[in-house]
Amino acid sequence: MTRIGVLTSGGDAPGMNAAIRSIVRTSLYHRLQVFGILHGFTGLIHDDLLELNSRSVADIIQRGGTILRTARSDEFRTETGQQRALEVLKRRGLEGLIVIGGDGSFRGAKVLADHGVGVIGIPGTIDNDIPCTDFSLGFDTAVNTVVDAINKIRDTATSHERVYVVEVMGRNTGHIALQAGLAGGAESILVPEMPADLDELCRKIEVGYKKGKAHSIIVVAEGFGGEPRPGRDFEVSAGFRVGRYIENRTGFETRITVLGHIQRGGAPTVLDRTLASLMGARAVQLLAAGACNIMTGYQGARLVDVPFDEVFSSRKEFNRELYDLANILSLA
Repeated sequence: MTRIGVLTSGGDAPGMNAAIRSIVRTSLYHRLQVFGILHGFTGLIHDDLLELNSRSVADIIQRGGTILRTARSDEFRTETGQQRALEVLKRRGLEGLIVIGGDGSFRGAKVLADHGVGVIGIPGTIDNDIPCTDFSLGFDTAVNTVVDAINKIRDTATSHERVYVVEVMGRNTGHIALQAGLAGGAESILVPEMPADLDELCRKIEVGYKKGKAHSIIVVAEGFGGEPRPGRDFEVSAGFRVGRYIENRTGFETRITVLGHIQRGGAPTVLDRTLASLMGARAVQLLAAGACNIMTGYQGARLVDVPFDEVFSSRKEFNRELYDLANILSLA
């Protein structure tokens, strides 16, 4: 193998640039040419490639987003689009491809792998909903962003003695809400994975106030109570529905904060930079060794190589133990 490509697809996540940096410099170390594919699978279809060198990835380890840009490609879901992508890979002489992204990106990667392309996946999504890995790139940074926001909201919540509902991202999973709610000391955490009685939640808030609590912070995953519709219809969002219910049921003044896409940006944390560097290097090593159709994951403080078929046949487990702990620690 002498020439490989790298692309980022789907939602951006802090740590993607650090992974690109690691891929490029590890490739050069192994005497491989590496090409960046702009705008994800759309760029692959339209031959939007550029060769990368060591200088191309200088000073990006600390940057959020992705220098390769990203997009979701409806065209790649068609057989015509897939064939055009395969033709570009063949014409460019790319023998291997590294795809950084989430579930949808990996399914696109597997299409290429099934047509004989050497493909390695790196999990990159703030939602942390990819099975077979403890962390995906961007999750730790997103959680820290949410905790920082909760810390600031708490100051105002205490000053005005209000209930604050904070809606966080995560699609149809509650991993961000759980981790951030626990670390931020939220009074309650509402996630799609666990049923919740809103009347019981209101009683909990009322009991807390009777015991002298000056405020309550409720963290709500955007997918709680149904399919999320982030950023488009605020008044039917999970956070808005929960906030209005609390205010109507308890009479307490309630404010709703939807953090939205602020959770995707910002400089990646040490953990995300480290994971990105490790996974990027490992992906290149796997391609150089002739492996394909594999995701690089992280389990129990070590890298693991997981076949795509295993990833697709699994489901990310929700940490019920952590959820129960958060409820115990939030008792008034």
